[in-house]
Amino acid sequence: MKISQISFMSMKSNKKHIAVINFIVGSCSLFAQEDTTLTVPLITDRPDARESPTAMPKGILQIETGSFYESYEKNSIKKEAFTYNTTLLRYGLLNNLELRVGWNFEEQTVHINGNKLKDVNSGFHPLLLGFKTTIAQANGWLPEIGFLSHLYLPFMASTDYKPETTGANFLFAFNHTLSEKSNLGYNIGAAWNNDSPEIAYTYAIAYGYGITDKLGMYTELYGNFPENSTANHFWDAGLTYLISYNVQLDASVGTSITNGQDLLVSAGASFRTPTQKQIR
Repeated sequence: MKISQISFMSMKSNKKHIAVINFIVGSCSLFAQEDTTLTVPLITDRPDARESPTAMPKGILQIETGSFYESYEKNSIKKEAFTYNTTLLRYGLLNNLELRVGWNFEEQTVHINGNKLKDVNSGFHPLLLGFKTTIAQANGWLPEIGFLSHLYLPFMASTDYKPETTGANFLFAFNHTLSEKSNLGYNIGAAWNNDSPEIAYTYAIAYGYGITDKLGMYTELYGNFPENSTANHFWDAGLTYLISYNVQLDASVGTSITNGQDLLVSAGASFRTPTQKQIR
């Protein structure tokens, strides 16, 4: 989940959040061990904007972190954002309910006619606090369904990014397994940005494909429809690589279809502990 909240990109404020697909390889198969115990595949909410419907199992902690760079130029004014930390902690409180805590550290610069302004905004964004629950498991052509909701708490933010009011969002997440190597996931939801009275209806749709047992790729379209503002639409694509059963690396690149983003480049890693052996 991209949980960064870039001030000049309204869609990034919704997600996030600091912003992921069901890991492609994880969606393809389960790995058997000599004692016939099967382990649950690593499923992450990064690097894409789409959230997976799968909640963390009880007692399992997953850490998803990374950084990214964004730029946007209009009328000789160029804005750049460097998000150095997009850490999201996901912990299974119950087998179908997870607690989610995230915090981003960002630095934003402005260039006018090629000259960099001395003032630099930097610091932590509001703390993300939320939950995810799995509503229904996949059954044939029926998708797996999940529900997520978050608050963005302003009292935890640095001065440069501290809003006066609390932000919030919710969404329904769906995932279809198309074949042993591919899946299709999508989200629909709504968000209230910090200090904004209007609601923005959000969406994301992503297609993932397992190239090998360890290497996967995805491409997606996502955006939002604010009540009283112009709609925003973005796309990105990326790769995931499974180093071990509990460690995954990712990289992605994207841009906007409408105005708001010239370039997005992201890289990160996800870790899970302890090793899970609960499905037999």
